[in-house]
Amino acid sequence: MIAEPQKTPFFYGYIILVSGFFIQAVVWGISNSFGVFFDPLIKEFGWSRATISGAASLGFLVHGSSSIILGNLNDRFGPRLIMSGCGLFLGLGFLLMATLNSAWQLYLFYGLITGIGLGGIDVIPLSTVSRWFKKNRGMMSGIIKVGTGVGMLTMPFFITWLIHHYGWRIAFMVLAFIILLSVLFLAQFLVRDPIVKSQFIDNKIQEASKPGNESEEGLTFGEAIATRQLWTICFIYFIVLFCVYTILMHIVQHAIDLGIPSGLSAGILSTIGGVSITGRFLMGGAADKIGEKSALLICLLCLLSSLVLLQAVQTLGMFYLFAAVYGFAHGGFFSLVSPLIAKFFGTKSHGLLFGIVIFCSTIGGAIGPFMAGYIFDLTASYKMVFMILAVLCTLALMLATMLKPLLVQSTDHDL
Repeated sequence: MIAEPQKTPFFYGYIILVSGFFIQAVVWGISNSFGVFFDPLIKEFGWSRATISGAASLGFLVHGSSSIILGNLNDRFGPRLIMSGCGLFLGLGFLLMATLNSAWQLYLFYGLITGIGLGGIDVIPLSTVSRWFKKNRGMMSGIIKVGTGVGMLTMPFFITWLIHHYGWRIAFMVLAFIILLSVLFLAQFLVRDPIVKSQFIDNKIQEASKPGNESEEGLTFGEAIATRQLWTICFIYFIVLFCVYTILMHIVQHAIDLGIPSGLSAGILSTIGGVSITGRFLMGGAADKIGEKSALLICLLCLLSSLVLLQAVQTLGMFYLFAAVYGFAHGGFFSLVSPLIAKFFGTKSHGLLFGIVIFCSTIGGAIGPFMAGYIFDLTASYKMVFMILAVLCTLALMLATMLKPLLVQSTDHDL
C-alpha cells in the first residue's frame, strides 16, 4: 500500500534525472557515432553507402515503431522493467555486430535488434522525468538530453581509438558490454511517478483541491490524437530527424571524401556533441521562460543556417563552424520534444503520445540517411542531399509558426 504523499528532505526526482542522464550519455553517444563504422565496413566488405545507411535507417524505423509500444508499456508498468528489456536488446544487437559477415546480418543485428532497444531510450526517461517535474520540466528534460551531448562528445574518439587499435569487431564487442551493464544498472533506479515514492511532483505540496499525483493531468489519448497540433508536431519532428540523422550518418564520410583524415573527421561529430550540450541545456531552460514554441523556432532557424552554410563547407575549419551552429540546434530539438508534448497535451498519456511523435520522426530518420546514401551512389556528391535538407527545414519552420495552443489547455506562458 502506497503511503500518503508528503514533502521530503530529499526529492527522488533527482535520482531519475541522474539515471536518465547517464543512460542517454552511453546509448546515444554510441548509437549516434555509428557513422564512424562506415569506413571500416566499406573497406572490409565493399558495401555501398546506401547498403550501410539502409541498416541505420531500418534501425530508426524500428526504434520509432517500438517507441509507441514501449511508451504505452511505460505508462502501464513503469520504467524499470521496460528499460531493463531495452538494455538486453541493445547489448545483444551490438554483441552480434561483432560477428558480422553479410549484409542481411547487418540489417538483422543493427536494424532490428538494436532498433528495438533504442525505442525506449528517449521515451522512457523523458516521459518519466515529465511526471516528476512540472515547474522546470523543460530544464530537467534538457539536463537529461545533455547526457546525449556528453556521449556524442566522447564516444566518436573512443570508438575511433578502439577501431584503430583492436579492429571494428572488438570495438562492437566492447560497446556491447558497456551498454548492457550500464543500462541494466541504471534502469533499477527509475520509478514511474512521485506517488510510488509517496512524494509530490516537484516535491511541493499541492493545493487541497488538486489530487496528490498531479502528474496525471491533461488530455486522454483519444482526445489528443484528434487534434491538429499533435500531427503538426509529428510532421515537424519527421523533418527534424530526416535532417538530423542524415547529417549524423554521413557528415564523417563527407569530410573524409574531401580529404580530411578519419580521426579529424570523427572530431566533427564530437564537436556537434559538445556544442549540443549547450543547446540542450539552454533550450530546455528557455522552454520554461519563453515557451516551447519560441524555443523550437530558434532551433529551426539555427538548423536552417547550418544547412545553408554546409553548401559551401570545404575545409576542416568550416566543418567545425558548421558543427557549432548545427550542434546547438541538434541539442535543442531533443530537449524540447518531451516538454512540448506535455505542454500541449498534459501527461495523462504522455508516454504513448511521445512514442507516436518519436515513431513519426524516426520515419524521417529512416528515410533521410538511406536517401542520402542512394543519391551519393548515383551522383558521387552530397550537394543535392544538403539542398533537400535545407528545403525541408524551411517547411518545418513554416509549420512551427502555425502551431496554436489548445483551447482546453491552460498555459503558464504563450506557446
